[in-house]
This record gives sequence, C-alpha cells and structure tokens, in this order.
Amino acid sequence: MVSTRGRLDADDPTERSGSWAFDGADSVVLFVHGLGADAESARDLTYTARLGLDAATESGGEADAPPVIGYSWASNVDWEPAKETADANAVPLADWLTAWADDDGRPVHLFAHSLGARVTGEMLRELADRGRTDALASASLFGSAIPHDSAGIDGRYGPAIAALDAPLYNFHSRNDRVLGWVYRASDRTRAVGHGGLAEGATAPAGYADVDVTDLVADHYSYVEPGEGCLPRAVDRIGLG
Repeated sequence: MVSTRGRLDADDPTERSGSWAFDGADSVVLFVHGLGADAESARDLTYTARLGLDAATESGGEADAPPVIGYSWASNVDWEPAKETADANAVPLADWLTAWADDDGRPVHLFAHSLGARVTGEMLRELADRGRTDALASASLFGSAIPHDSAGIDGRYGPAIAALDAPLYNFHSRNDRVLGWVYRASDRTRAVGHGGLAEGATAPAGYADVDVTDLVADHYSYVEPGEGCLPRAVDRIGLG
C-alpha cells in the first residue's frame, strides 16, 4: 500500500506499507479507491481488485497477474471535503508515479474507481504540467464519479488525457445507480462513469469509452472477481 492519510502536509506525503517483493513481475497495477474508504477498507478494496485481476488474467490465459499496489487516501469524509481531498492528492500521486518511473521503471497500469477518477484526472493534469506524460502504461476508470463532459477535449481533464503517452479507458455502466441517481442529484450533472462521454463532446486522443452495462450490475461490482468487468479491461490493456 501507498498512503497519504494524515500526511498531505508532510515533506514526503506518501508512506509505504506491506510487502513490496515484486521479483519477476514485468509490470504493476496501482489501484486508487473511491469515496468512503478508511485505511482498512482501502486495503480490502485493493485485495478485491487483486482477486478480480487474478481471475481475469487466468481466464485470458495469463499465468500470473501483475501485483496490485493500493493507493490509500482519506476519502472517508463527506462528499464535498472528499472532492477537495481528491484534488489535494494530485501532487503526491504524480510524485510517486514519477519516482517509480525513474527508480524502478516497470510499467504502471492505473485502475481508479468512483471518486478515485477525480484523483486520477487531477494527477494527469499535474503530470502534463511537469512534462511527465510517460509515467503510466495505461489508465482505466471504473464507475468514474466525474462530470461526463470533463473528459472531453474541451473539458477539465481532456487536454491532460490527450497529452498522456498511454491509452485511457472509461468503463461505464448504466446499471450504476449511485452515479445515475445520487451523483447526478448531488453534482447536478451526469457522470462519465454512467453513460460515457457527454453527447457532442469530442474525445481526446487516447480516450475510449467501454460500455460494460452487460457485465456490471451496480457501482460496487466493477472489479469484483467473477461479476465485474476486469476480463474486458485485461483484454483492452493487453494484460491477459
């Protein structure tokens, strides 16, 4: 795990824990959770993503899935403060990714769920500002809790997505009632994780909507083993 909980004002805001014995791995997956996760549930969600990835790569014929690193941030607060905290994690996450790229060099495939997409979008803007658009091998958003026009080329995150030297996949499901009802009521807009990019918006280079309504039954199932959409993600990314 990598955590910024209680450390955002520190000189080094990221803290590592757990096993980092990744000998033999050709790449890694970094999982960024969404709203409402304390430290323990962040670990649990990361473990679920790992199990889902294991199952997905086995079905795709790959013997070993990449190891999964969890990015734990203080999202266990109310909605508006959580969005502010998501924004504040842009710099620490960009710092960690660029340090990994410089010190380790193995490709990083980023998976972000729900409000983790906001952390990711802000981080991509930071990477673009630094000229470090090489820090990711791919980015996958699952049930993204960000506005459906924000990923367009004229939106907040579109230019940074276009600048990224890697593909970005938006896995969305119309069965996601949290996004279809709760998010829409709270933020007065549609979520890109519910129906994809806004009608009339231009997709930036490297961006692809992937409709997984046929696979994902609710907001919490995207990376679940056996019932989520990770097999389709693995196929898109080329991990399986």
